Amino acid sequence: MNFLRIFKYVRIPLDRLSLYLFYTILGILFSLISINALAPFMNIIFKADSGIPTVQPKSMGRFSDFFELLIKNHGPLYALGIICLLMIASILLKNIFVYLSLYVSTPLRSKILADFRLRLYTKILQLPVSFFTEQKKGDLMSRMIGDIAEVQGSIFTALEGLVKDPLLIIAFLVSMIILSPQLSLCLLIFLPLTAFLIGKISKRLKKQSSAYSQANGENLAHVEETLGSIKVIKAFTAEERMLHKFSTGNDKLFAMLNKMTLRRDLASPVTEVLGVAVLCVILYIGGRLVFSAGNQLTGGDLMAFIILFAMIINPAKNLSTTISNMQRGMGAVERIEEVLNAPLQVEDKPGAVVLTGFNERIEFKNVSFNYEENAILKNISFVIEKGKTVALVGSSGAGKSTLADLIPRFHDVKEGAILIDGVNIKDFTIQSLRKQMSIVTQEAILFNDTIANNIALGKIDATPEEIQKAASIANAHKFILHKEEGYDTNIGDRGMKLSGGERQRVTIARAVLQNPPILILDEATSSLDTESERLVQDAIVNLMQDRTSLVIAHRLSTIRNADEIIVLQKGEIIEKGTHDSLIEQNGFYKKLVEMQEIK
Repeated sequence: MNFLRIFKYVRIPLDRLSLYLFYTILGILFSLISINALAPFMNIIFKADSGIPTVQPKSMGRFSDFFELLIKNHGPLYALGIICLLMIASILLKNIFVYLSLYVSTPLRSKILADFRLRLYTKILQLPVSFFTEQKKGDLMSRMIGDIAEVQGSIFTALEGLVKDPLLIIAFLVSMIILSPQLSLCLLIFLPLTAFLIGKISKRLKKQSSAYSQANGENLAHVEETLGSIKVIKAFTAEERMLHKFSTGNDKLFAMLNKMTLRRDLASPVTEVLGVAVLCVILYIGGRLVFSAGNQLTGGDLMAFIILFAMIINPAKNLSTTISNMQRGMGAVERIEEVLNAPLQVEDKPGAVVLTGFNERIEFKNVSFNYEENAILKNISFVIEKGKTVALVGSSGAGKSTLADLIPRFHDVKEGAILIDGVNIKDFTIQSLRKQMSIVTQEAILFNDTIANNIALGKIDATPEEIQKAASIANAHKFILHKEEGYDTNIGDRGMKLSGGERQRVTIARAVLQNPPILILDEATSSLDTESERLVQDAIVNLMQDRTSLVIAHRLSTIRNADEIIVLQKGEIIEKGTHDSLIEQNGFYKKLVEMQEIK
């Protein structure tokens, strides 16, 4: 079955699975004993009425002889008492073993789900940056939360039904065949018809579930965009437009969920109606066998057969619902598999070595890069000597950020190579390569945690003294001390409890604490006010001391003293040199400077 491929991603302990099967089988066994004990009970009652002919009952075999002996020696009431005690004991043992099977399976199912969720989150952390530029965050959240919950409710719950219910059905059917092959033959005629009808009902559930999950992901993406852009929405009075978009998606979700649930819920009542119809047919045919001239069936055996059939309806209903839920759940599994099976693209090559330090230079050697068919960088070559600062400038879309992202291998070059100390960076492990550098982005990326934990993001074993020293270098220590809980202050979602300048200085402190030899700076002052800019710029100067830096420059005034300035245009280097030499060239760089009115 297709759903079994989910076990490629999870591991089930065989000892616990075996224990679950053992308890389940014992529960079924004692359930059969309690039902079959009714046949001698009913036969004793029927014998009290001489108008009903009787034959040797088949239900209990030698047990029937035992009850006949009890009746002969102690009377029918004594035998009835023994039967009642047997039924109570068997029902008690049945429920004890049913509980024990649940006691084993519940934590097992929860563990499988937790492992599955962990595997998905681990894969998300491993996927390249390019994967997330092509996916909506809301859709990924829907897969991580909604689809995982669907797997829990559909697939893993169904697994129990696919073990217990089929065993019950088989056990009941075997008992029924022993009691009356003729009546059992009737069942074999009707059961395939029931299965066919249920299959027709549930056939479309998988497709509907997949479409629902996709629509839910789009709606979550809209909610995520709303929460992240609430100021802009209010500023442009776009509430009505956003509400209309959400309402349309919400109505679509309601209609899809309603249709899907109605189709799923139809399986159970259809099964019950068919079951009762078959029961009536069995009752009529069984009655004819009891009253026939050949006495082919005892009244007690007929009652036991009917009770067994009534008992088989529930597992049959559960099994049909399970199959329907499996179809629905497989849509969720397939969406999760799209993430689990997504190619990593950027990963350690076999035999990759650990980069232990940076000694001489970073070299771009005829580097080209493209997103799918779009060429972003073309034949880029330059060198960053150790301890030097190289700045990247150019129009928006020139490829500056993409070029910087190639050094920590957020993407891999398509042609050419990037070398550190003469060795291709693909020959190093990704983790050791990234340990040699820190990145400060234009947007301060912080987490809903304390200031101390945000600073220590890349060094979880940092001491409070090391964190405070890094904050001091980043001009952040003073403002942190003025917070109510100091370094233990929670800064809220994306650090929104801090000002822009404070957020940026925390990210710089994080880079300082990492203490890397290589820095990649997407100029962090372009969106700040004058006072905050000065504090952040001073922090950046402190950070860059004795380090090799690649700076993406937005305000050209901040890179006048760079050792080399590289001018990019449409993915190609069109100029490079110092600030003064580029001004003398009277080219594109000078035009950029003049546009920013730098003197």
